[in-house]
Formats: sequence, structure tokens, C-alpha cells
Amino acid sequence: MDIFFTMIPTALFSTAYFGPVQYYSHLYRCSHPVIEACEHYLKQTWRNRCQIASANGPMILSLPIESEGKKQTDIKNIRISEHGNWQHQHWHSIESAYYSSPYFEFYQDDLRPFFDQKPRFLVELNESIRVKLCELLGIPGTVRFTTDYL
Repeated sequence: MDIFFTMIPTALFSTAYFGPVQYYSHLYRCSHPVIEACEHYLKQTWRNRCQIASANGPMILSLPIESEGKKQTDIKNIRISEHGNWQHQHWHSIESAYYSSPYFEFYQDDLRPFFDQKPRFLVELNESIRVKLCELLGIPGTVRFTTDYL
């Protein structure tokens, strides 16, 4: 059996804003995934940013985060900033990059709602995106969230 298709019993994942393909590949292979909800927020990670393939090369989309001034804030307490128009900018970038791609028209109605809502917490937005993408990709099962930092 190929090592890439071997099931992993339990694995710890960070939360991710439209995580990369490898993230969902590992979720698919894991029978009991656990998402770390008590880690300290780290800047410049996939927790609040994603990368898309634009006409001019890779483009990073980053969610604006409200800072409480603390150096170490649990990821579950990180709020998305209401300032700026990130929802419109992100959707416009995704639409521009993928509108002429095959099947985009079939998935745009599933993705658009994430850019119409006003989410308050980063983990809530990331989890709703993960649930929808797992549903679209046919990734079975549910995840658990940590209650203490592992």
C-alpha cells in the first residue's frame, strides 16, 4: 500500500483559512482529527491567510485581525477586524483568478456566503469553511477541538 494513502489514527491540526491542499489531504487520511483551539495565535501563518493562483502568480489573501495588545492570545479568542472591506477584496480576487476555470460556476454559490457574512472570530470562520470544503470534497467524519493546549 502506498504511504500517501495510509490512514492516520489521530492527528493534531491548526485552524486554517482556506487551508492548502495538503491540509485537506491529511484530514482525509485521518480517522480522528483534532484541531488545536488553545494554541497562541501566530502571525503570518495559514490561520488567517491563504494563497491563490492569480494571473500574475501566487497571491496571498490575509484576514485583518484585531490585536488586544497581548503577546500571547489563544487562537479561539482572535477576532476578525471589522475595519476595511476584506470580504469584497477577497471575493473579487478569487473571482478574478478562477472565474474562467472549469467548474468555478458550480462552486461559487457554495463559497460566496463566506464573503457575505460578518464573522466575529477567526476560528468560527475557519471552521465553517472547513466544514463546507470537507462536504464538497467528500471528506467524511467530524473533528474535535482541544480544550487545553496540547
